[in-house]
Amino acid sequence: VQLQASGGGLVQPGGSLRLSCRASGFTLDWRPIAWFRQAPGKEREGVGCILSSGNIVYYVDSIKGRFTISEGNGENTVYLQMNSLQPEDTAVYYCATDGLCQDNRMGTRWVGFGSGTQVTVSS
Repeated sequence: VQLQASGGGLVQPGGSLRLSCRASGFTLDWRPIAWFRQAPGKEREGVGCILSSGNIVYYVDSIKGRFTISEGNGENTVYLQMNSLQPEDTAVYYCATDGLCQDNRMGTRWVGFGSGTQVTVSS
């Protein structure tokens, strides 16, 4: 099981990006999907997760209100819409699956991390 994140790039502070998470050879339907990021010199951290079968979307406090996780209908893709980006959002972003996703928390054990996509927020 491996997922691939894409859509990163260079954006100015206050700008937006939409990242995509795709799977090869299996469906994302009914699977919990999470987004993570890792900034230079820091540990990887969870950003949020989605579980459509439970109508659950969870976000960590640092990005709440700015980022939105959604599923593409019939596209086998999960998106991370990022608005009002700030320099501290600069990181490599990854997606993963098969972890714990609940209303008030996300687990730390996920699988399927791919190579990630670089997001750089800078003027």
